[in-house]
Amino acid sequence: MTALSRPGALRPLHPLHAILLAFPLPLFLSALVSDFAYRSSFHIQWANFSSWLIAGGLLVGAFAVLWSLVNLFRRGTARRGRLIAYFVVLLAMWGLGFVNALIHAKDAWATMPEGLYLSAITTLLALVAAWIGYSGFHTGEVK
Repeated sequence: MTALSRPGALRPLHPLHAILLAFPLPLFLSALVSDFAYRSSFHIQWANFSSWLIAGGLLVGAFAVLWSLVNLFRRGTARRGRLIAYFVVLLAMWGLGFVNALIHAKDAWATMPEGLYLSAITTLLALVAAWIGYSGFHTGEVK
């Protein structure tokens, strides 16, 4: 028995791209959680944690954005709409994450509430990007 995929089927992510895509969501989610912890306790170390977690999400997220840009131009026109949506969501995630990093670079008192809101939006965009990116896995038909 052989597994054959249909010609128009979605192709799965490259394994390295899948690993890169796996990092931004937990890093941005952890930054959101540490923002909530700072909001409730006002211990400055929670704001520092958020800054470092956002920086990590931006670092790995930049490579995921670049990989999706290369895939956008490398692949044919078969599933271009999905690839464009994936790239736009990843780019918006990275852009808002960068603005969030700039907000968190200010004094700890000055990060609230904008930092919390931006962390929530960035986390939501990372979730949507992961959903779109990982939704391309199909097993194909068995004949």
